[in-house]
Amino acid sequence: MSERKIILSAKDIEVQFRVRDNYLNAIRGVSLDLYDGETFAIVGESGSGKSVFTKTFTGMLESNGKITNGSVMYDGKDLTKLVSDKDWEGIRGAKIATIFQDPMTSLNPIRTIGSQITEVIIKHQKVSADEAKKQAVDIMDRVGIIDAEKRFNEYPFQYSGGMRQRIVIAIALSCHPEILICDEPTTALDVTIQAQIIDLIKDLQKELKFTTIYITHDLGVVANVADRVGVMYGGQIIEIGTVEEIFYDPAHPYTWALLSSLPQLGVKGQELSYITGTPPSLYNIIKGDAFAPRNKYALKIDFEEEPPFFKITDTHYAKTWLLDPRAPKVEKPEAIRNLHEKIASMTSKGGAYYVEQK
Repeated sequence: MSERKIILSAKDIEVQFRVRDNYLNAIRGVSLDLYDGETFAIVGESGSGKSVFTKTFTGMLESNGKITNGSVMYDGKDLTKLVSDKDWEGIRGAKIATIFQDPMTSLNPIRTIGSQITEVIIKHQKVSADEAKKQAVDIMDRVGIIDAEKRFNEYPFQYSGGMRQRIVIAIALSCHPEILICDEPTTALDVTIQAQIIDLIKDLQKELKFTTIYITHDLGVVANVADRVGVMYGGQIIEIGTVEEIFYDPAHPYTWALLSSLPQLGVKGQELSYITGTPPSLYNIIKGDAFAPRNKYALKIDFEEEPPFFKITDTHYAKTWLLDPRAPKVEKPEAIRNLHEKIASMTSKGGAYYVEQK
């Protein structure tokens, strides 16, 4: 992985929101190197900071939020220094695009599908209306819209949910971005359509050679699409590694808990595993490991001092004191031991996903 080109590099990012008379520390010192052509997945519970972190790549933080520390280097520019929409014009949409989870929040219901695609093409590529229409019909065809030219002048309400999401993908890809951020892109769709959309994005990535960031709660999606995975908790990435390392050799107790909660690992007649307690309040200064109050494996030091990143392999790191040479030996939960065999068994019986050994 180290030999591959770094396309975006975030260093020590901190994001703060002003809420009434208080401050919420949404992102707490997050760093990430994103490689050209890879698929990187960010997983974690709601409120862990997944979407907020990637919004710093496109300047889309809410008006009460601001980056208080760190840098995001892309194409020789520090994106944290861009302020106005004009500053972002050559980046947002043109170079780094986003697909959101509900297509109806991205599409204007009173404008035709075609006009919404051509608007983006004309804005970023400065081409004629005729050329924009030609490109729009082509991208509609690529994302699987049958009779694209005929449906060019239809409205969003004339499309199904899955078709609307294909149009959102078409808009995002219409200017050939280098990075595509997929923020829960299949949450609003039924299972069959979810699989189609995921396969579509994978196929288009191979064809158009862009880098993908997936933000998701669905570990099944992660297993199917990701090259690397970052696990977020309490506004930090607490473990990062290849998809095989995260699924088959996880190191942080929070990652153990997430994997143990997979419904597919449930045993008939037994209670499903779940993570007790609630995530920390990010209004407060967090002392030690943010996961410590919910962690049955927590050590005394977890409540006193934040752990550093410990290196497991050249691609695998985790922020947990359990990796300190002085820490006691702790066995992983029974549910995730031999996970490779368990998932392989589920797949052979018609399970939903399988992480291939590479």
